[in-house]
Amino acid sequence: MLRIFSYAILTIILCFTQSAFAAPFWGDTQSQPVETPPSKLKPGQFIWKGGAIPTGPIVVVVSLPEQRAYVYRNGIRIGVSSASTGMASHATPTGVFMVLQKDKDHRSKTYNNAAMPYTERLTWDGVALHAGGLPGYPSSHGCVHLPSEFARHLFEVSPKGMTVVIANHTNKPSEVVHPSALAPVDARTGATIKIPRLSASEEFRWKPEAATSGPLSIVMSGADQRVLVYRNGIEIGRARLGISQPGTLLGTHAYIMQDGWGVGKSPIAKDAQAHRWTAVGIPGHANEHGQLLNTSEVGRITLPPRFAKALYDSLVPGTTLLVTDAPILEQKTTGVALNIMNTDKPKGKKWNGKTTEYLF
Repeated sequence: MLRIFSYAILTIILCFTQSAFAAPFWGDTQSQPVETPPSKLKPGQFIWKGGAIPTGPIVVVVSLPEQRAYVYRNGIRIGVSSASTGMASHATPTGVFMVLQKDKDHRSKTYNNAAMPYTERLTWDGVALHAGGLPGYPSSHGCVHLPSEFARHLFEVSPKGMTVVIANHTNKPSEVVHPSALAPVDARTGATIKIPRLSASEEFRWKPEAATSGPLSIVMSGADQRVLVYRNGIEIGRARLGISQPGTLLGTHAYIMQDGWGVGKSPIAKDAQAHRWTAVGIPGHANEHGQLLNTSEVGRITLPPRFAKALYDSLVPGTTLLVTDAPILEQKTTGVALNIMNTDKPKGKKWNGKTTEYLF
């Protein structure tokens, strides 16, 4: 009897200890449908469609005015989330950073052992991306708080050294502060990307020499009537997109090209054999996962013949295709120069009496 009683007491103590140190959970447990406009996200909500673009360089853009974080892979947005950045007395610094350290179960040495799950450190003096409170306004001590599930997704795909741009209207042009579906900055340097639109006389632009290797991603927009092609995070082509039955929406779909051949003619190069494309079950379209691309449906799409031939010849298994009715093109705006921040470790500065330990 004493043994049973002692075991019960030990179990209660262990449970209490585990609950006392368990990290809180912030925000929604699931993504909103991918068609949800970022401006409609409420505090704690997010969109994640990382499976639609499974490879390629990643860059994160944090908009302080919007209190949102945008994630791009291979040049195309795979996620957007509500965020909470530094309050006025502990403002989040702006500039271009890289992820210096990653710690899934980090706890603050400065703020009473507070849980900071999925920490991705940006500076040595205490700024990081991590899961945290999301009241709908700046509330942190300088870090960028994200919903727990979104932070987990990002933590799992992001490498150490990933570029993170934190922007406001004083240090970045509007297309970075209010980013579109395409990456507004270079994934390696954080420099603002300025790609001119097609002129009235241009049917297409094709520059494969801009990136000769790496994963290939294609995005088609019914709203803009454009197709854009990215390789290794760099745009290598864009073209005008013809759509028959313009009153009928294309819908939102994501596909990955597989080995082997499909049925009928290619939706890209009309006189060529179709490749085999299978759908990715992105949020709001989970039931489409594994379905084959309906070539008769995308047969409504036409591309300039020379562009279509060049793109078709570049296709390899693993190429991703996103189709959307939403606009994807950047806004015509101007902005100010970049503000690049130094991410070197401080030299000779002691933290808690130790030169090898950095606190936040």
